[in-house]
Amino acid sequence: MTQTSHMSKPNKLSRLHAFTLVELLVVIAIIGMLVSLLLPAVQAAREAARRVQCQNNLRQTGLALLNFESVHRVFPASGWTKPGPGNPAGSYLSWRVMTLDFIEQPNLAREYDTKQNWWVERNLVVGQNLVSTFNCPSTPAQPLVTSAIAKSPRPALSLTNGIASTDYEAVMGVRPQIDPTRYDSLNRFSVMHRDSRTKFAHISDGSSHTMMVTETAARPAVYRRGKAHPELANDQAISWIDSESAYTFDGSSADGSTEGCGIAAGCSVAMNARNDNEPYSFHSGGIEALYADGHVTFESESIALTIMASLITRAAAD
Repeated sequence: MTQTSHMSKPNKLSRLHAFTLVELLVVIAIIGMLVSLLLPAVQAAREAARRVQCQNNLRQTGLALLNFESVHRVFPASGWTKPGPGNPAGSYLSWRVMTLDFIEQPNLAREYDTKQNWWVERNLVVGQNLVSTFNCPSTPAQPLVTSAIAKSPRPALSLTNGIASTDYEAVMGVRPQIDPTRYDSLNRFSVMHRDSRTKFAHISDGSSHTMMVTETAARPAVYRRGKAHPELANDQAISWIDSESAYTFDGSSADGSTEGCGIAAGCSVAMNARNDNEPYSFHSGGIEALYADGHVTFESESIALTIMASLITRAAAD
């Protein structure tokens, strides 16, 4: 009798679990489609988390500024060039330096010499430190700044180790040409400007309706509508220790090529067209802004230039 070999019989179990090439390709295609659908949602979730962190940074900054005001009875100046509250030596001094103790940076505060200008060697070493509170995580990573042209009285700088930048800046006020019938040399200012001594009582428009600090991201690198322009230079906002980096609100053209030309001439865009000395962020649709009462609001980039200007000035309400 001839025995039938078990080896000659097909393995029914293996046949049931095998995939054809077509089936495998279909599965791969489905996985690819699911990934393509999920990726934008994941990216949006990550950006939402970065924006929340950005808001928290500004809230912490707001608390620091309010603590400074509580101690000195005035808000810090956007930058000092002469003696003032918190700056008895009259050195060129940034408002950010004066808030270090209030944002849990006591070591940097001790290392920084407030009796000297920000560009002396000791203070430049302090400026090498990246302070996370001063940077928005939505901003693309920027290299340390290694050089700067002279801007009197500051000399030209050549820095072996570089210094760190900031994405948040005090807005000093508005240019009167935004609305010459409303703004003049007296009422165009915000809370913090050069050598200012602003008290709460000076904010007659209301502290909850007056911006102090906005995102002005990625400086001193120059951006136009999200695109970097390395061929263009900016001599302000060299570092978070820079006392001359605050800006005055001008308004710009839609492509960011021109600023301060007036609404009739096309400079009617309030933000996110150019980052050199105008409100700018890498969020979609607007910027984060800190108000004088400490609250932070996401301002839409569709806001009218005149409305933005009215929110920046502290004492120009009709």
